[in-house]
Amino acid sequence: MRILITGANGRLGGQLVQQLQHQHTITGIDLEATDSVLAVNITDKGAVDQVFDHVQPEMVLHCAALTNVDYCAENPDAALNSNAFGTQLIALACQRHEATLLYVSTNEVFDGSAKQPYLEYDRPQPANAYGYSKWVGEQVVRDLVAKHYIVRPSWLFAHGGHNFVQTILRLAAAGKSLRVVTNEIACPTYNNDLVTAIEQLIATECYGIYHLVNEGATSRYAFARQVLDLAGDSDVALEPISLAEYGRASRPPEYGALRNMAAARLGITLRPWQEALTAFMAVEGLLVS
Repeated sequence: MRILITGANGRLGGQLVQQLQHQHTITGIDLEATDSVLAVNITDKGAVDQVFDHVQPEMVLHCAALTNVDYCAENPDAALNSNAFGTQLIALACQRHEATLLYVSTNEVFDGSAKQPYLEYDRPQPANAYGYSKWVGEQVVRDLVAKHYIVRPSWLFAHGGHNFVQTILRLAAAGKSLRVVTNEIACPTYNNDLVTAIEQLIATECYGIYHLVNEGATSRYAFARQVLDLAGDSDVALEPISLAEYGRASRPPEYGALRNMAAARLGITLRPWQEALTAFMAVEGLLVS
């Protein structure tokens, strides 16, 4: 199958390229070109149309997004331009070429007021600019592309990136004070597990909305504690704080846990986040046995 992957220089898009290229014909695009990735700005209609005409994709995995949530809060129009209107151009191109579209969204389309994990068809009500821009993107995909998947992950951690796990360990190694939020809850998700789940999902042709997260929910505080314990840093102290005490431009949902119900019905499940974190840290050489 001819597959076009946007955001191919990113951790998710790049890993999808690596994993799928053995069975499919893959073309990756991103803002900057590399040896294997074409330079395409997804907010440029002419550039999008040109690459679609060249590749003639049968499927598009749309990972490209403006994901800096604090930047989105300070620049909401930029968030909409990339995450909503850029997605519209991708969706319209898919419509013209009758290509299937998989859109990577986020748990932040929900406002965090729930008391139990969100299901796939619970009503989104984003509470910040990033979540709103991704929710608009979801609506564009639903409205324009008949054959589509909407995938919502949360709290991704990946090899080679800057993420929560690496930040906690870097600060601990530097002897920095670690103040971690106790009332922000979601599902930590290992990038490699998400890629495998997406590969399984696109083989089903069962279109719809899917929550692809590692099993189980936890707080930022408990997540950090698990990271430190696995790294042999059990003696490193954590100061518990609330979201209100953690100053930042964007306010994430307090309770952003997702439940994988739809994909699990198809036999697609992700292991518990504790197991995924242990596997990630083992590969990184961070695990103390």
